[in-house]
Amino acid sequence: MPSMLDAVVVGAGPNGLTAAAELARRGFSVEVYEAEPTVGGGARTEELTLPGFRHDPCSAVHPLGIGSPAFRALPLERHGLEWLHPETDLAHPFDDGTAAVLTRSVGESAMSLGPRDAGAYRRLVAPYLGRWDTLAADFLRTPWDGVPRDPYRLGRLGLVGTQPASWLSRRFRDPKARALIAGLAAHAIAPTSGFATGAIALVFALAAHANGWPVPRGGSQAISDALASYVRELGGTIRTGTEVRRLDELPPARAYVFDTSPTALARIAGLGDAYRNYRYGAATFKVDYALSGPVPWTAKAAERAGTVHIGPTAGEIDAALRAAVGGRDPEVPFLITAQPSVVDPGRAPDGKHVFWVYGHVPAGWEGDATEVIERQLERFAPDFRDLVLARAVAGPPELARRNANYVGGDIACGAFSGLQTLIRPKLARVPYATAHPAVYLCSSATPPGPGVHGMSGHHAAKAVWRRLRKG
Repeated sequence: MPSMLDAVVVGAGPNGLTAAAELARRGFSVEVYEAEPTVGGGARTEELTLPGFRHDPCSAVHPLGIGSPAFRALPLERHGLEWLHPETDLAHPFDDGTAAVLTRSVGESAMSLGPRDAGAYRRLVAPYLGRWDTLAADFLRTPWDGVPRDPYRLGRLGLVGTQPASWLSRRFRDPKARALIAGLAAHAIAPTSGFATGAIALVFALAAHANGWPVPRGGSQAISDALASYVRELGGTIRTGTEVRRLDELPPARAYVFDTSPTALARIAGLGDAYRNYRYGAATFKVDYALSGPVPWTAKAAERAGTVHIGPTAGEIDAALRAAVGGRDPEVPFLITAQPSVVDPGRAPDGKHVFWVYGHVPAGWEGDATEVIERQLERFAPDFRDLVLARAVAGPPELARRNANYVGGDIACGAFSGLQTLIRPKLARVPYATAHPAVYLCSSATPPGPGVHGMSGHHAAKAVWRRLRKG
């Protein structure tokens, strides 16, 4: 009989690999099973268009990754991870050719909003500046993690952040600041009037001032490869190209940790309808471009930005999100774009660029949003289409095929709305545990939620090793 493993991890995305690393570095024997030929999950890099153009099919920019307590606890730089910082972290252009920006400098960011709102922005972020490490540890914690390190500031963030982003925007007098806040909140893929969308906007702004919005050299795959390399260094085994359909297909283990959607976990582990009330959200429509030159932005600040948000008013952004959540075809989408080759020219042949963009669409939508996306792009970058050498288009069905966790094309692995904003995947003292005493969930369907930061894997691993040490 083969010896029993301490833990088997299913899914080699950032959370699964983080869970494996945390368990392995505490001396537990670990094996990881991944259905795809390579590790990565939502942090991959592939030649999707033309040879020499290296694209990120899923995540590209990592404001929460560089400041993640989970990643900082691991020697990822020693395993090849290098963060690259654009001159401007985020640009949000407007129809008049100007742009709001986020940079490490609070003053520069505030002044880009105009003199009437610069002071209000400074007052919004001032209580939290210089305290990212403590704040991130508290914000990305779980309710059962004990007393927060800084309960005063966490409580203050909670009072502000539980507001809808649309309420937070009332602090500002002019449309530019309100659009910036709406664009930051839109990463939740929920209307800006939604509960706690203000927290999303504020945390992303604070992340820019603390650590920036960087990209990994060579692409997001570098994060996953560094995690996998560390797991192997610790003696862990990673088996790729191995899809798991049933729990009994896995080797005997004391614990099984799933970096999957709750739906997949229930199916594989035989948990029936344990997650029947879990809701998935709206989807995205993604286009990766190979370009013959840099994007011809009318706003100069956008030329040097790693990330560019396209949605000139808070109203237009909210309308786009409401359309997606409400099941309507996109007409004027809000776009989140990234241009990694601005700071990492090795991502494309000499003089060429890779460009990454997505808009929001209804869950499972089977239409083609390429035209409306490019029309919106050319509104702020005239003649953009003249630079397109090739494009790789992925609507919700393709996104779900690329990553099984993206149910219906939902890249957040769960809707950001109602009680599910704070309680996911369901109400439980330990949200990573399941009805099966040896089975755990560690995907972004668990707290603290989506993003490439590994914290869900970190917390799930903590739940596992506490149980394993009890015997």
